[in-house]
Amino acid sequence: MSYFLHTPNTNQLLASLPDVERYALMADCETVELAFGKVLFQPGDTITHVYFPIDSFNSLTAVINGGIRLEVAMAGREGMLGTSLVLAINEAPLLALVQGSGTALRISAARFQWLLEKGPVLHQRLNKYLYVVMNQLAKSVACNHFHQIEARLARWLLMTEDRANSAQLQLTHEFLAMMLGVRRAGITLAASALQARSLIRYHRGAIVVLDRPGLIETACECYTEDCALYARVMKSL
Repeated sequence: MSYFLHTPNTNQLLASLPDVERYALMADCETVELAFGKVLFQPGDTITHVYFPIDSFNSLTAVINGGIRLEVAMAGREGMLGTSLVLAINEAPLLALVQGSGTALRISAARFQWLLEKGPVLHQRLNKYLYVVMNQLAKSVACNHFHQIEARLARWLLMTEDRANSAQLQLTHEFLAMMLGVRRAGITLAASALQARSLIRYHRGAIVVLDRPGLIETACECYTEDCALYARVMKSL
């Protein structure tokens, strides 16, 4: 199970727009390369551009106490970065960090908002996506509080694999610990448990998903619920 329509090298939010609206938006977009670790927005930044990832994916992270980070959502080719502009708010609420390098379509915030007013299907589709993101944010809070690290790690790896479109992931334990809000020792134990069951293989920052169905069974129900919500809401246009 996955969020996506499995159409390679395209952004799913834009792929199903009517031709007129899609061509109008893409005419004002430029293709940009997003490097791993690049910060696209800091909390409180004025959003100057909107990004529609193609084969890159990004972490949306809450920052508290001046530096403690916790990932609360992801955005890849199923979504966009700069969702607050859909609500006519140009301030970034979260840290947007490139987690998987690749390409994205970028459009200026001003032009995006103009097209949003002129494109009824675009506006409707992005309202629905905003609802999905709100649900993902809320689900992440509950998941981080109530579910075990092993189940959360399995969910996070599945979400990452979906957006990377690859079973081979470049992820260090330090990065995973920061994203899940736990100590590195907790990640090491959880990853070791997944590897012992032949669900993954990891070595020096490289993780390979070996058994996706088994990983889905191990993950908390948040993963399948997220997938079902995206499919139901985004296909209801």
